[in-house]
Order: sequence, then C-alpha cells, then structure tokens
Amino acid sequence: MIAHREPSLREVDPALFDLIQHEDQRQRDSLRLIASENYASLAVLAATGSSLTNKYAEGYPGRRYYEGMDYIDPVEELAIARARQLFSAEHANVQPYSGSPANLAALLALCQPGDTIMGLSLPAGGHLTHGWKVSATGIYYNAVQYGVRRSDHRIDMDELRELALKHRPRLIWCGHSAYPRELDFPAFAAIAREVGAYLAADIAHIAGLIAGGAHPSPVPHADVVTTTTHKTLRGPRGGLILCKESHAKAIDKAVFPGLQGGPHNHSTAAKAVAFHEALQPSFRDYAHAIVANARALAAALIERDHVLVTGGTDNHIVLLDLTRLGIGGRRAAHALNLCGIELNANTIPFDPRKPFDPSGLRIGLAAITSRGLQPEHMPAVARLLDDALQVAARVGDGEPDSAVTSPLRGRVRELLSPFPAPGL
Repeated sequence: MIAHREPSLREVDPALFDLIQHEDQRQRDSLRLIASENYASLAVLAATGSSLTNKYAEGYPGRRYYEGMDYIDPVEELAIARARQLFSAEHANVQPYSGSPANLAALLALCQPGDTIMGLSLPAGGHLTHGWKVSATGIYYNAVQYGVRRSDHRIDMDELRELALKHRPRLIWCGHSAYPRELDFPAFAAIAREVGAYLAADIAHIAGLIAGGAHPSPVPHADVVTTTTHKTLRGPRGGLILCKESHAKAIDKAVFPGLQGGPHNHSTAAKAVAFHEALQPSFRDYAHAIVANARALAAALIERDHVLVTGGTDNHIVLLDLTRLGIGGRRAAHALNLCGIELNANTIPFDPRKPFDPSGLRIGLAAITSRGLQPEHMPAVARLLDDALQVAARVGDGEPDSAVTSPLRGRVRELLSPFPAPGL
C-alpha cells in the first residue's frame, strides 16, 4: 500500500504561506504595543490549529444535536472547569466567539429590548458594546452613558450614582477599552444594588491581570462577567462569560440558541490551554510584571515631558495625549508603524478632534511583557517612542522618509533581539 502524503500549506498555497511567514517576522521584529494584542503560546496555537476545527457541536456537553461528541464534550468540560477555577466563578460559558457576542448574550439574558442600560461612554474609554449609539447595544436598548471628571479623567462615581438614581437602569456595565486605572467593583455593585440593577463587568482588557492577582476581581460583586480570552489572558481569539449560578440557564440560553450556532471547538480547546497556563504560578509573576512595566513606561514618558491621561496607570494601558505635539493620533500611529512601533490612535476624554483622527495613542504592555522585557527596559522603549513621535511631528501630514524610519526600525530590532517572541 502506497502511503498518501498530504501537501503542506507551502505547497498548496504558496502565496498565503508567504504572507504568514512575513507576518511571523513582523511580529518578531515589531515593538508590539497594541493593548488588545498579545503573543499566544505554541501550545495555544497548536490547539487552535487542531482537528477539532472539523467537528460541529451545537448545544452543550451531554445535550448536543450531533453525534460523535466522545472527545468534544470532555474538551468543553475541561475548559469550563478551568475557567471556573481560575476566576473562582460559579458558572462559566466558554462558547462565545468573542467579547462582543459575550456582551450581547449578557444583555439578551438579563434585559428586554428597550430596557435602560448604562455604560462608560466611548470617548471616556468605554467600549462600543456598552451602549454606544452605533452599536446594536445602543440601538436596541435605551443607553445612558456615564463619563469621567474633567479634572483628573477618572470615572465620576458620584455622577454615575446620580444617573443611576435618575434613570433606574436594568443593567449597569463596568469595564473599558481605554481606561488606565483600577476599577472599584464594590462601589459599582453598591450603586447597582441601590437602584435594583444588574451589574455586568466587562474585563476583556484586564482578565489576565485579574487571573494573576494584579487587579481586583469583579466576580464576587457582579451578576455577570464577560471577557475576551486573548489580550492580557494570552489565549486564542474568543470570548468567555462567568456568572452566578442563578443566571446560568439564562446565559447559556442566550449564547445558544439565542446568538450562536455551533461553538468553535478548536477555540474552546485553546481556551482550555490558556486557562491551564494562567493557573500556573508563573502567570502571577507575568500579570504583576505587566503592571510594573506599564508604570515604568508611564514614568519614563512623563520624564520626557509627555502628557498621560489620568497622569499614569494602574493596569496594562498607558494613554498618551498628543495635544502638546500638535499632531493627530492617526498620523502619529502610522508614522510609528513605519518605525517598527505598533500601537493605535485613540480618543482621549473631552477630545477636541474627530474620532477617526483623535488626539491620543493607546499603549499596551502585555505583548512585550510576554517577550520578557522588564521595567529596566522601559526607558529605552520610551526613548524609541519619543524619537518616533518627533519624526511624526516633523513630517505632519507627510510620509516619513525611510532614511529616518529605517534606523529606528533597527533600534527596535536591537532592543527585542534578546527576547524571543512566544509561539513563533
């Protein structure tokens, strides 16, 4: 019998193989500072690319609509058990495709269309799915937005309470997309109890910090907790919902059949791997190292006369105000990318510029911490950022010349060369 050898990706689709190889190299050579990104481990990547992608599995373990669940059910049960252990949660649903569907599921489970909900406004650092007007959560629900103080750009809990007493929401979101400070979950919970609202905590950005004990957990205080599984948690692209047992049936029904069909079993397996990695003692060191790096970078940027929203950070995010430099975030981010520094433009509180070209840059420290950089390396990172921003300020709306950007790319590669990129 002649053995059959399947052709490799390189042989089947050399064009795509080449693009992936280039992306691998870009991730090795770039100073990756996008707050919603990280490096997944080789084990997580292996699970994501496994044969589990071949299997359909509508329903839940023991209650499927398909046969052949001999190993799919144990995979999902393992992911559920690890998620519950990691976050000390009563119930976990590991099926959401990402964070946005997880948030929609929380609303579908706990609210009716037209109900009033509250969330941190997008310009103040909130997320689209917390009721912003262009999102389904702002279209199908009566969304009231709370904000931050002008004086220090921190969440105004007094305003939040006043709005909650006035509007009596069915649900209050706490969580963010670009807020560099610790969230006071007990204070949110007290306001929610006072007005008879559910509390939903979106921890997509800080889940890894919570899992590693570097940020307080909302699980004891919130009815529902949603998150992505990438970002600081360092898993695959996917979502997760944690909740109290009293909401378990409603949450599960909202995910399936409410919003989704069959779960992505390869992603479920990769989530299980990521939860296992996060349960190891070394992950606590990693989570605390992220915060230490963020604070060190913030201090180094301030030393170079840069202005930071809230004046610093308590988590993995540093939000840089570019107003002093006279450039927009969009052009600055583009220029920095040409210099090998990857981040994103971001609105700052009370931003005078339009959202498509805001006044800020959002910097995240999770990915370079995964590579092993420490606080002593942050002055060098700040120097690279400062030098690249000076280039962006000089060219304005123009394109930086490669004679200027190439040396900066070389300095970035030199800084990163002792620190291999995980998974690659």
